[in-house]
Amino acid sequence: MQKRNLGKSGLEVSAIGLGCMGMSFGYGPAGEKSEMISVIRAALDRGVTFFDTAEVYGPYTNEELVGEALAPFRKQVVIATKFGFRFENGKQAGLDSRPEHIKEVANASLKRLRTDVIDLFYQHRVDPEVPIEDVAGAVKDLIQEGKVRHFGLSEAGVQTIRRAHAVQPVAALQSEYSLWWREPEEEILPTLEELGIGFVPFSPLGKGFLTGKIDENTNFEASDFRNIVPRFAPENRKANRAVVDALESIARRKNATPAQLALAWILAQKPWMVPIPGTTKLYRLEENVAAASIELTDEDLREIESATSNITVQGARYPEAMQRMVNR
Repeated sequence: MQKRNLGKSGLEVSAIGLGCMGMSFGYGPAGEKSEMISVIRAALDRGVTFFDTAEVYGPYTNEELVGEALAPFRKQVVIATKFGFRFENGKQAGLDSRPEHIKEVANASLKRLRTDVIDLFYQHRVDPEVPIEDVAGAVKDLIQEGKVRHFGLSEAGVQTIRRAHAVQPVAALQSEYSLWWREPEEEILPTLEELGIGFVPFSPLGKGFLTGKIDENTNFEASDFRNIVPRFAPENRKANRAVVDALESIARRKNATPAQLALAWILAQKPWMVPIPGTTKLYRLEENVAAASIELTDEDLREIESATSNITVQGARYPEAMQRMVNR
């Protein structure tokens, strides 16, 4: 697989990464451990070198899974994890990006990941109670100590990005971006290009919707968080099928699937973008990885733009409480 540099940070990763969250958290029951390790290692065999996790996924179990899967191959991979939450009785209980807490999280994550350095350490969500300069300073200290290589932000707004970058260069911003969520194009992407910061789109397949395998009749597991996402209400799924329908005809002509077209579209936007689709299934992994070899012409991109730009996606991407935690 081709490699890409995340902005001007010098951090080189595979053009497509692997989001590991769903193996432990968020999309129903956790996968069987040995099967998930097999999927992670299969990704490595297919050229994926960029693996994304976080302490909150589980909590903690996803970092442990990724650590065990990649420990024998540590020098071949880039591992990203995240800080920024506090926990009570094993459950997420609000934000916490106090510098002392960041350093505690780093030490705990290092143990779970079975490594002596975190390649990319993101603030998972901006904490309005802690100045971003203090957050960046704490990560700068960890970098100087050799425990972290690069600093990242997730779902941060433009001014937060600029303030953080002035204290410790931000290697990458991770935020949602796909053919059904293009809000970052307005202000975020121009800022990242100006500052030389890489972009890591999560949910590049619209939390699975852009695969074309979800419709208004799909039933999610009780613990699947899409049950509370307005965009996934049955009536909105029915309306939003128009996005997938628009992609399918173009994908057939390219001998591709809608998911592959959606990933290839992201890769064609900027050379410093690296999407991290997640999966628990080998066949989906292979489908996603193959998207890196699909070349979209200018005509293809114009056709995708024409087919999708006039469709208004129905439903908010997060419940209200979660939405308040983004783009600060």
